[in-house]
Amino acid sequence: MSGAMGRHAFDVLADVAAQEEPGACFALLGDANMNFATRLAEAGCPMIYVRHEHCAVAAAMAHARKTGGVGFATVTCGPGLTQLATALPAAVRARIPLVVLAGEAPLKSAWYNQMIDQAPFVAATGAAYRALHHPARLAEGLRDAFLEARMTRAPVVVGIPFDLQNAAWTGQGDLPAPSSSLMPVTSPMPPNPDDLSRAVALVAGAKRVVVMAGLGAVESGAGAACADLADRLGGLLATTLPARGLFAGHPFNLNVAGGFATETARDCFAEADLVIAVGTSLSHHNADGGKLWPKARVLQIDTEPTTLAQGRIAAHDHLRADARLGVEAILAALSPCDPGWRTDALAHRIATAPADSTAFDPIPGLHDPRDVIAELETHLPQDWEMVNSSGHCSYFTAQRPSRAQRRFLTIREFGAIGNGLPFAMGVAAARPDTPVVLFDGDGSLLMHMQELETIARHGLKILIVALNDGAYGSEIHKLRAEGLSDAGAVFGHTDLAAIARGFGIKGARLGDLAVLPGLIADFAAGEGAMLLDIPISDQVASPVIRRAHPPKS
Repeated sequence: MSGAMGRHAFDVLADVAAQEEPGACFALLGDANMNFATRLAEAGCPMIYVRHEHCAVAAAMAHARKTGGVGFATVTCGPGLTQLATALPAAVRARIPLVVLAGEAPLKSAWYNQMIDQAPFVAATGAAYRALHHPARLAEGLRDAFLEARMTRAPVVVGIPFDLQNAAWTGQGDLPAPSSSLMPVTSPMPPNPDDLSRAVALVAGAKRVVVMAGLGAVESGAGAACADLADRLGGLLATTLPARGLFAGHPFNLNVAGGFATETARDCFAEADLVIAVGTSLSHHNADGGKLWPKARVLQIDTEPTTLAQGRIAAHDHLRADARLGVEAILAALSPCDPGWRTDALAHRIATAPADSTAFDPIPGLHDPRDVIAELETHLPQDWEMVNSSGHCSYFTAQRPSRAQRRFLTIREFGAIGNGLPFAMGVAAARPDTPVVLFDGDGSLLMHMQELETIARHGLKILIVALNDGAYGSEIHKLRAEGLSDAGAVFGHTDLAAIARGFGIKGARLGDLAVLPGLIADFAAGEGAMLLDIPISDQVASPVIRRAHPPKS
């Protein structure tokens, strides 16, 4: 940009943001950002105008995870910013690069009713806060926020008083270089030879190995090397929940490791003597609190290896390296191994055994969520995008072993429900030519049901599968296990399909799963979104809940 005559600071800020090519901006307008957002739209940045500020940031998180770029959202100052108290820590814990332009109260005013001290509020979430108060540095400061988000893989909130945004631009006529041009150009980290020798000796001495991949393995392209390593060792494969599907189709893929592990996976992990953790931070849930592999040593291959993670010893041995290069180096140094513990019988069990075989008494008119997911696994096209929300039902919806990781998204590091709809919106914006399927519970959906209007207005192609147990599922099962009343967490089966129709979205309640293929076909052939309201039994407790909260005698 040259020639700043007659322009305002918000014009230049919009040009800076557009130059960063975020792919989409998720926005809710107010005094402290509306001029900026309007100019950003005019600059050609695709805009999704949401109905709640939390959903702007949650959608930007999913968009960033799906595109590999920096998510971008804008909200107004004060009460607009305070709505982000759940989304920001979730982005911090999921290590999602994100920029939020939040504005600030005007500097010229002695009093402004939406004024708060924004910096400590944002700091409490773990995100960075960058206040830009020097007019000549506004453009460069916003660019620097994008660079910081890229470098730290974390959210950065930018506060710019809106009287400064609305002032005449007196700075440089040219835009600062975009953040992508300032990123260090680096090559993947190979392992140290001495570290590699120790790792190879450990691997060669193991008899029952599970190669477990996380998002670091996905990002480095280590999937094929991990499968080759497991094949060489006669070992098994598994992933963390966010990397679920990386080994889809492999006959010895145990699918998800952790609390969501299947019965077969738990039995195999219990016998493992070595877990090779590739590109994963080894969280509490990934190891099911340390109970998943009681006999195994853990070798972590990561550029940021750790011993302690979330209050427990997570790994015993380490190989500091890029995930793909580390695995390939071990492969190159290994001698031929025996078949390990692979058998035709085990492959058959992995392919055919249910994730959870526990029997529950059927309830007339209500579906077993496991039956629902089995039908969806059969009938949903393989090339559609899948979004898994949080909450009790997310265990069941994660049990879809045929689905590839590149078509799957889950972000649940903060354990919050209410994110399903904005996550699906973010994926739909990132993949506008591909239908998106959201799996969520009624309690989570109802927290941000207003975003159905956003989905309808923007014409987003989202199939919303609502597993409706008429309650907060996790809470009712925990209360019942304690012998306490569940009345405060039971609400009845809200007619979610009727609500969807009220927002102009097709909605259907499924009393019979036999109609599912026809409804999926109708959605595929039609325009816009659809909500499937599937009433499920509140008596079917996930194994995650049953293990953590056994009934008190």
